[in-house]
This record gives sequence, C-alpha cells and structure tokens, in this order.
Amino acid sequence: MLELLAYLHDSELVARFQRRCGLFLTEAAHLSGEEKRTLTGSPLRHVEKPGEKLKERRHQQDNNSNDKYKENGSAVSGCDRPQYEVRNRLLYFLFLVSAGLGHEVFYITCLPCIHWSLDPFLCRRLVNMWILVMYVGQVMKDLLKMPRPLSPPVVKLETRVDAEYGLPSTHAMAATSISFTLLLSATSRLQFQFEVGLMIAVVLSSLVCLSRLYTGMHSLLDVICGVLISAVLMFLTYPYWEAIDHFQLTSPISPVVGLVLPLFLSYTYPQLDHYSTTRGDTTTILGAGAGCSVGYWVNEQLGQTFEPQGALPVPLPTVTANVLAIGTARYLVGVVALLGTRQLAKTISLRTLYSWYRVPLTDVNARRRKEIEVPYKFVTYTSVGLVNSILVNRIFILLGLL
Repeated sequence: MLELLAYLHDSELVARFQRRCGLFLTEAAHLSGEEKRTLTGSPLRHVEKPGEKLKERRHQQDNNSNDKYKENGSAVSGCDRPQYEVRNRLLYFLFLVSAGLGHEVFYITCLPCIHWSLDPFLCRRLVNMWILVMYVGQVMKDLLKMPRPLSPPVVKLETRVDAEYGLPSTHAMAATSISFTLLLSATSRLQFQFEVGLMIAVVLSSLVCLSRLYTGMHSLLDVICGVLISAVLMFLTYPYWEAIDHFQLTSPISPVVGLVLPLFLSYTYPQLDHYSTTRGDTTTILGAGAGCSVGYWVNEQLGQTFEPQGALPVPLPTVTANVLAIGTARYLVGVVALLGTRQLAKTISLRTLYSWYRVPLTDVNARRRKEIEVPYKFVTYTSVGLVNSILVNRIFILLGLL
C-alpha cells in the first residue's frame, strides 16, 4: 500500500503526463534568446535575462519542492525557474483555462451567474458545499504538510501558490463538489436530461483535475485524494441539505451563526512556520459564504427570494437572442457591482486597519500579518457576498433586466 501511495505521489509521474501533453523542460538556460528560438523552434517562457548569473549557486528544494538557489546566502527565485517549451498549444490553453475554474476570478464572476440568471436556491447549495470542502481541504493541506511535485523534473506553470502544501488538491475538491452538487440539486428544480448533466459534471471536474497535473501543481495522489474527500463530504452531508436550507433561511440565529462561525474559523486557522496564501484564501471563501448566508436570510425575511415561480421543476429557458442579450447585460452589471464592492471594501478596510495598527500605507507586506489579513479579507468578501445576494437582483429590477 505504501508503495502504491509513493508511486501516485511521484513527481516523475506528473512530468511524464506533462510530456505526453506537449509540455517539456529545456536545458537552454545558458543560451541567448535568439539561440533558444533556434534550438526549440519557439520562444520559451520564464527565460532568464541576459547577464543574469548566479554566483556560488547552490541548488536546494524548499518546503514545497520548488527550486531555489542561494546567492551569497540570499534566496533567489523567479528568473531561475526551470524553463519550458510548449509543443501542443491546444492542450496548453485548454488546461490553463480549466485551472482557472478554481481561481477567485471564476468564483466572483461565474458562480453568481447561477444566482442572477438561473436559481438562487442552486447558488445557495453550491456556496454551502464550496465553503465546506474548501475549508476542510485547506486545513488538511497545512496539517499534513505534504510537498508539491518536485521542480525539476516537473514544470510549474503557476507561482502564486508555491508556498502552499499539496495534499489534497482543493481545485479537485471544488470542481467535484460544485459540479455534482449542482447536478444533484438541479434535478428537483429544473427540467433537463440527467445523463447530459452527468456527462457535463464529469467532463468539467475531470478537466480541472487534469489541469492540476498539467500545471505541475499537484501529484496524482493529491488529485485523487481531493476527489475522494469531496465525494465523502457530499455523501455525509447530502441527507441534511434540506435541514440546512431551512435553518439558514428561517432561523432567527442564522445570520449570527453565518457571520460568527466563519470569522472564528478564519482566526483559528492553523499557523505555519512560513507565510502561505492558504489562510488568506480560506478567509476569502469563508467571508464570501458568510455574506451570502446572511443575504439569503434577509431575502427570505423580506419575502423576495427571486426563485423560480410556479410548479417545480421548471423548464430551462429557451435560448434566444433576447435571452442572451439580457443574460449578458445581467452578467456585466453584476460583475461591475461585485468588483466595485470588492475594491471599495478592500480599500476602506485596509486603510482603517493600517491606521489602527500604525502601519505605513506603502508597506504591502503588512497585509500578510494575521491581524490585518484576516479582518480585511473577511470584511471585503462578506461585503461582496451581501451585494451578490441582496442588491444585484434588485438593481436588475430597477434596470428592467429581471
């Protein structure tokens, strides 16, 4: 069993998958840009600038299996990443787009569309499961402290999460939970062919999972564990989804629980011996979920939930030019509202916290401090969640889009 786990966690397995998909490491670091084009036939990414050399280079691996070198005792990164060549552009862009389905940009621009244009009930279910699986996954990462694939031999296409640990893959967890929660919840709300929905869920979640191998950010073991953990969490909570909905919408203590519990979880997040984006990302997710939860409760109390009227399940809307135009207008107005809220809340909260802790506004690294990072991210994304669930649909009504 241990041998199987070691095999699934092997970096060479990831590197072989990358090569099969047309992504190759190259040993052209010492050549000029023109010579590299001659050697490979195409420009390389992460190319070292001419004249940049590492004196007294000493190769090491950091806590997450990323290359780092030392120059006179100081860590050097960025320009010294292994260079790579892309030989299959189609798969390159396909997997980069698929990987983007697990990033903040997707969550803030695409998930709310389900609330605005389909059914707030479905969005509420998705947000609840998304919060659960992401929190569990992020905490497990920082408790297990399993390294990401070694680089080299693996090409790493993302840099932001280098300091995070690997197991489980939260991209795999989110993709699995979102796809199949939507599928299971939509059967009672919308008329559609289940087999088609199942195929779409499998394809989307598979693409995201494979993208984590292609980008070199996770081992096969990380991805498999992410899918299995997400499946287990869905299996365990599925019988209680209706009860959770009822409590969330009708209980007088729902908004208190919806705010206090996520804030508590954000402040009690496991501490690491180095800075990682996991605490900030987890706070972002918990804050967005808290705002949505309170917003859905407020809508219920106001008697305007914006859910489909009539007998359920309702037929899917017919795609016409008018429907597409209205959907596009809703999307643009909604995204502007959310991004504007995010920027405004972020600016106000950061300025307030910097002033409170007497930190210069130019000190960008101060955002990594727990006493600043947690409240500013929580306030920012709670505001986004509130605007998404309460205000955006009402703006649509004022503009004649709903």
